[in-house]
Amino acid sequence: MARLGFLVTLFLAMISCQQEQQESNKKEPVKETTEIAEQKEPTEPKETEKWEPKPPKVSVDSQTKVPSDAIVLFDGSNFDEWVSAEDASPVKWDLNEDGSMTVKDKTGDIQTKRNFGSVQLHIEWRSKTESTGKGQNKSNSGVFLQNRYEVQVLDNNDNDTYVNGQVGSIYKQSIPLAMASSPTGEWNSYDIIFHEPEFDEQGHKTKSGTITVLHNGVLIQDHVTIEGTTEYIGWPKNKPHGKAPIKLQDHKDQSGVSYRNIWVREL
Repeated sequence: MARLGFLVTLFLAMISCQQEQQESNKKEPVKETTEIAEQKEPTEPKETEKWEPKPPKVSVDSQTKVPSDAIVLFDGSNFDEWVSAEDASPVKWDLNEDGSMTVKDKTGDIQTKRNFGSVQLHIEWRSKTESTGKGQNKSNSGVFLQNRYEVQVLDNNDNDTYVNGQVGSIYKQSIPLAMASSPTGEWNSYDIIFHEPEFDEQGHKTKSGTITVLHNGVLIQDHVTIEGTTEYIGWPKNKPHGKAPIKLQDHKDQSGVSYRNIWVREL
């Protein structure tokens, strides 16, 4: 009898556990807590229409393709918007008759006189046709946002290198989604959307910056988070900073990279 009583008790316990499990598995209805869900469902189209604020009108020049609200940093006529990055002296690069400028070897980087935060940047560049360099020494230059974050310029046509340092990379941080270069010696374009990082009063980074890059119209960097400065040696650094210049690199290897049609829209 004792054994029978034990079995009955065990059976009842198993049934009770099963019922509890079934109860716990019952899902509570999902409660929508968003403001939209709490509002009454619209019954007229006009209830979801917004008329303000009106976006500013921007036109695009039919010939230059420059937006009306852009700052033209280089149109081929002068270096008025640029200085030597080392000492703010006049630019020593070559100004060409075709409306471009070319890196003059070992004269140093150049940067904008103005400081920028978040921007849309358009820039066109061309590698040197007769370059005999290999790897990182074949038409190497770079576009630096806020003087710290580099989008690599390089001739990778029939020229392999480490992929986080190839053309279109966020140098040593983000491999491009595609290699969309024009043939060596032909013009390339970069359209860059840059959102600057943010820092608090104590100098701590509160929000990382991001970069999106289209190379010749092809998306190669898709809203990539910037880990910090793009270092040649070492890990990215995140010292606090504000607005800063846009810089173009003299890689000091007879790169012969040329630039033209540079404009920027502040975001």
